[in-house]
Amino acid sequence: MPFLYSLLYTLAFLALLPYFAYQAIFNRKYLGNLRGRLWFNPELARDDSKPAIWLHAVSVGETLAAKPLIAALRERYPNHRLIVSTTTMTGQAVAKERLSEADGVCYFPFDWKFTVRRALDAIQPQIVILMESELWLNFLDECRARRIPTVVVNGRISDRSFPRSQKFGFFVRRLYALVTRFLMQSQIDAERAMKLGAPAERVSVSGNLKYDIGGGESPKLAETALQLDAIFALANSPLIAAGSTSDDEERRLLDAFGQLRKSDVCRNVRLLIAPRHPERFSAVAELLAVSGVNFSRRSAATESARNAQVILLDSIGELAAIYRFASLVFVGGSLIPVGGHNILEPALFAKPIIVGPFMQNFREITKDFLRREALIQLRETTANEQVRELSRIFAELLNDQNRARQLGANARQAIEENRGATARTIAAIAELIEA
Repeated sequence: MPFLYSLLYTLAFLALLPYFAYQAIFNRKYLGNLRGRLWFNPELARDDSKPAIWLHAVSVGETLAAKPLIAALRERYPNHRLIVSTTTMTGQAVAKERLSEADGVCYFPFDWKFTVRRALDAIQPQIVILMESELWLNFLDECRARRIPTVVVNGRISDRSFPRSQKFGFFVRRLYALVTRFLMQSQIDAERAMKLGAPAERVSVSGNLKYDIGGGESPKLAETALQLDAIFALANSPLIAAGSTSDDEERRLLDAFGQLRKSDVCRNVRLLIAPRHPERFSAVAELLAVSGVNFSRRSAATESARNAQVILLDSIGELAAIYRFASLVFVGGSLIPVGGHNILEPALFAKPIIVGPFMQNFREITKDFLRREALIQLRETTANEQVRELSRIFAELLNDQNRARQLGANARQAIEENRGATARTIAAIAELIEA
């Protein structure tokens, strides 16, 4: 099995090389992480004087979800090295910016035996913690050979990935059998893990770590917020913050924003757009230029930025600092079948939140927020109908401050009443480390 898997993995890598080359040349993507993922130039020197805990997050969402866990690990194991790896460049940037408790940040190796062994030799982890659903056969197989326990934390299996995984039952069962422990977000996720091959005695429900994110007032974020306010005068007028947007969502938001500003009571409202992926910054800027709207980019802001109708946040790691200024928040990746993004960061600031119909990645959180009347979710309709619905909801919330405040208060309460996953996760990790 490992040999056949490695062969197929290599063939897939070679088949995708033209795509990687295109992205590297035209979007400057993958250039920064190639050597890191091959571990020819590892960023972390081996240190035999301290045991290591290796936590792997894939991208931005998993990295931010890991923050309370990293802090708790640092408190519980002050004499351990805490190493965080990511797969994406954006995740790497956010990890270096936001995970100050970590001793080092690196890239996760490609899943070849030689790269996996080089990484494990360098870090020498006592335990490997995998955020959510990042499982690789050669990596897990090598960890088992070295008797390194592996634990999936904040585990989830999405509505989209579950049936797809069932189609490859033999391979997935082998993969799941290599994991020492599964700590899943919900009972549904736990049941799916067992159906895919995880031994029942290794699976438990710990809750969602994302509910344990901090109070939203970290000194670093507060400093960033002050800088952004000085540039854009964010506190001076109503602001719609559209975070983590994906392809085609910006156009719909612009159309809804254009309809909104035709109203006399909403004429001074502003829109901030933060695309999810940095390689799309230029494309969104072109869309804004073609639309004729008065806009300013974060990367090229001038004095006139204080009067811009639309702000393009073409930066990494600053979106969370924006939410405190928002009158209302739209969370992207949800108007199209991407699966949605994190609604908890704006909820920390008690903001009214709007999402589209596609929130599979945050299935349980979305259900909980809807039950609590802490969220507004659009129906699955045509793009034009979504534009009209967005414009209507924006206008209603901007004109009904009592309803907006209640939505935000309900969202913040949802976070407070669901905390505790970090403590349960740390207890399970401690069992493995101290066994």
